[in-house]
Parts: sequence; C-alpha cells; structure tokens
Amino acid sequence: MAASVREKQAAALKRMLNFNAPPLKNTASEPVWKVLIYDRFGQDIISPLLAVKELRDMGITLHLLLHSDRDPIPDVPAIYFVMPTEENIDRICQDLRNQLYESYCLNFISAVSRSKLEDIASSALAANAVTQVTKVYDQYLNFITLEDDMFILSHQNKELISYHAINKPDILDTDMEAIMDTMVDSLFCFFVTLGAVPIIRCPTGNAAEMVAVKLDKRLRENLRDARNSLFTGDTMTGGQFSFQRPLFVLADRNLDLATPLHHTWTYQALIHDVLDFHLNRVSMEEGLGAESSPAGARPKKKNRKTYDLTAVDAFWQKHKGSPFPEVAESVQEELDRYRAQEDEVKRLKTIMGLEGEDEGAISMLSDNTAKLTSAVSSLPELLEKKRLIDLHTNVATAVLDHIKSRKLDVYFEYEEKLMSKSTLDKSLLDVISDPDAGTPEDKMRLFLIYYITAQQVPSESDLEQYKKALLDAGCDLSPLNYIKQWKAFTKMAATPASYGSGGVKPMGLFSRVMNSGSQFVMEGVKNLVIKQHFKLQHKVQGRYKGRRLWDMSCCIQLFTRAGQEDSETSLGQLPYRETSSTRERLV
Repeated sequence: MAASVREKQAAALKRMLNFNAPPLKNTASEPVWKVLIYDRFGQDIISPLLAVKELRDMGITLHLLLHSDRDPIPDVPAIYFVMPTEENIDRICQDLRNQLYESYCLNFISAVSRSKLEDIASSALAANAVTQVTKVYDQYLNFITLEDDMFILSHQNKELISYHAINKPDILDTDMEAIMDTMVDSLFCFFVTLGAVPIIRCPTGNAAEMVAVKLDKRLRENLRDARNSLFTGDTMTGGQFSFQRPLFVLADRNLDLATPLHHTWTYQALIHDVLDFHLNRVSMEEGLGAESSPAGARPKKKNRKTYDLTAVDAFWQKHKGSPFPEVAESVQEELDRYRAQEDEVKRLKTIMGLEGEDEGAISMLSDNTAKLTSAVSSLPELLEKKRLIDLHTNVATAVLDHIKSRKLDVYFEYEEKLMSKSTLDKSLLDVISDPDAGTPEDKMRLFLIYYITAQQVPSESDLEQYKKALLDAGCDLSPLNYIKQWKAFTKMAATPASYGSGGVKPMGLFSRVMNSGSQFVMEGVKNLVIKQHFKLQHKVQGRYKGRRLWDMSCCIQLFTRAGQEDSETSLGQLPYRETSSTRERLV
C-alpha cells in the first residue's frame, strides 16, 4: 500500500473524468472539453481532492449540480457523477428526454441496481438516445478522503448514521439495518479503492460487530465470483494479495465517550471545535475591528470568508497537529522571515537606484544586478507565502478569540486533570457556576467528562447540586440523563485504561505563550505548553484524537499489519480469526 488512499481516490476521479481511460501524461494535445454533472454527494467527494484549476486542466469547462436549472449544450459530452437514488435516476432520464448534451457518460458513486438501470434504458429508448449513452460505470467511491490517512463516510445527511441515530431508544430494526448497510457500503467502497482485502477485528456484542459481519459477508460474496471480483482485473494494481494485508479495527464509540467531548489543544482540533470547519474548508466572519458606523448609518455587514486548508499548504501540513501556542509562534516566525526577504528586495532596489522602476528595466541590467534579478524572480513565491501567512494569521486570531472569550484553556486543563486522575485545584462547581467561563455547551461537556471518568458516581445530593448549577448556566440536561442511563446499563466496572493510566499532569497551561513582540497578544490566557512525556503519551492516543468526527458512531481506523500485535490482543474477545492471505482460504 505505497500510495495513500487520498492518492488512489484522486487517481480514480481523474480516470473517470477522462471517460474512464487512464489520463495521458506529458501530452501536448488539448483535452476533450466536457461538462461535469454531480449531486451533493459527488461534490463532497471531489471538493477536497481536486481544485477547479485541476478540473479545467482535465477539460472540465463547466461543473453543475444535477438538480439545478441547466441549459442545453448539444455539442458537448457530459460526465455524470451521482448517487444511484430514485430522484437522481429520474433527473437523468429527464435529461435524456430533453437532449441536453451530445453524449452521456454515467458514473454512479455506489453500485446501481438492475431495476434502476432498466429505468435508464427505457428512457433512453423512448427518447431515441440509446447511442448517446456511451458508458455506465459503478465507481465505488462512496467515501470522502480528507487527508492521506483519514476519511469519513459521508457529509450529506451525516446525522442519519450518527451516534444518536444508532442509540435512539425507539429505533426500529429496519432503520438499524439501513444504517448498517450505509456504513458497510462506504467501507466496501473504501477497500475497493484501496485495492486490498482487509483482516477485520472488532469487539463483540455491539454496532461495530454488526458492521464487521456485514462487511465480511460482502467481501466474501465479491471474491467468490472470480470473473467479476472488484479486487482483481485490469483496474486494480498488482500485489493486492500480498502478505501485507491491512488490519481493519472497528471499535464502538461507547468504548470511549470522553474523548469527543474533550476540549483539545492542537491547531486542527481547535479549528474543528470552535470554527465552521467542514471538508478541509473553514468559514468565518471577518473582524471589523474598532470601526464604528456613523450615527444613523446602517451597520456594516460582516463579510464571510472561507479558507481551504489542504495538503498543498506546507504550514498546515507541518503544524496542524501542533499545540496552539507553537502554531502562533510559527506564524510569527514565518511573518518575520517574509518581511526580511521583502526588505532585502527593497534594499537592493534602493542601492541600485531602481526604486519604482519596472521589471523590464531590472532584467536588462548587467551582471552586477544578478542578486536583484534573483530576488525579483522570487516575488511570486513570496506572494504565495504572504497569502498563507495571512490565512493562518486570520484563522489563528479567530481561534484565539474563542479561547479568550470562553476560557478554553481552563477547560482543557481541568479536563486533562479529570482524565489523568490528578488533584483538582478548583471545585468543579465553581467552574460551572462561573458566568464568564464558557458557553452552556462547554460546561455540559466538562461535567459529562467528570461523570464518565469518575471512579464513583456522585451521590444524589451532589448530583442535584450539579444539576441546579447546570440549569442556572442555561444547560440542557438531556445529555446527562442519557449518560446516566448508559452508565447504569453498561455497569462498567472501570473506566477505559486511557483515562489516567499514565498519571501525567499538565504543567502551567497557557502560562507564557509568546515572547514579547509576538503578533498574538495573549495576556490573561494560560499557556498550552505541555511536558515532553505528556506529548509522548498523546502522540499515540492524540493523533486521531485531534481529528474529531463528532457524529461518527464507530471509531474507524486502518492499520497496516506491521507492529500491530499489541492492538490485536487489547480488544478482548474478537469474532474473527486471522485467515490466510490467499483468496481461497479467505472465501
């Protein structure tokens, strides 16, 4: 598995956009110009992987939503990338009847049923457009890749497969089966794209086992038909049946309910927690500073800005998992370096007497100006660096505003002490009762972590005091009522080992985040600086902890076989035994 899942899904999309033929490299010929039609699901899959410029380079002149009002373009081929739903099939049939495009290449995100294919065929026949439907493909791309080593199952209608949806007391068996089938379809598509048959591990007696059993069954059914197997053939890379099959660990969310509630301290997790961050794009309102509108004038509207945090952003790749104070320092260092380079260009121009001259004059200078020419040629790179610095300055400033206004450093420190069983220097009731400390949701998250990780459940009298304080703070007690029932139902003898097993204490959080002269003035906020051994502990449990998917009902992680012996034995009794890596033994 040399290539990451991100690279493999991007390659599959590029192949699809080239009419399901391998894209030609190093060719001077122009691509075939075409139109891309997608639904919301297809848009979510493409958006984190391919930029508009990349689509244009592949010949996509126009990309439109399937259910939008579209004008006919009769001399251009169209590529469809949609889910095989009834509404989408009906709209495709309508497009065929209206003769919108020259030809139709239909690509379904997930496998389309025979009955729906027959509906398309009937409409094509009735519209006399049979020859125009050139290709129909099942792409098996029903998942969203956000990073090289992270994917999510869906973004649209994600509440339908959320923790809440699975654990509702009034859920019907048919609804549960539908949720499990949706998850299994996305996981199956993931492994088809990866080109590998996994070894599955899961605990017994919960939703994770249901998903694992269904996924196991679907993999076996596909492998039995050697001629139509998705894990063999020309479309898959060689070597997928090697001895290095991936180990797929499915864990139920109930194994660790405290982590998704925890106020975190890394850059990416803080952005996800306090800002509007979805599909690698963060949206926020621009601050208007201290400017006030003239008397009687209409107040100015706040502009809403969006920023893409992608793999091409080197700063993001390097610092997304770093503690926030380190990120703030790094932004300042990058800004200082940029200003030094900018000042060097200005200094050289001033020395040469070229202040205000254009680049044409500069390029005609003698060899003595080689330095200046080199500096000027690096200006595009400097401008891109300045754009990224501005991006992270704005994002980090917005995060800092939330930290200050909600006292998130206090919550982080207190929750870490709760989870590590350290001595508390302040009463939990005082934090909840403090009107300036956080939102009602922050207070409820803090108390739920206390309740989940407590060795002994608080007495009824103490619980009533906490409830009154929470109600006075404006909290909804529904989450607490659910956790009480959950804890009573599971009758947990002890909390998970990750809560307090290390006995590590965070030191002076937020004490001096920045040195003087930093752009980020953080007086009154404690320092999120942690002891080295505290960082080492979080390197294992915090790599995925920092990327919280709030509505996921299962923690899904993919491991390679190497070095996973400990993880296999730590999950207790497992329903699957390791099979041979050959397809015959697996089936």
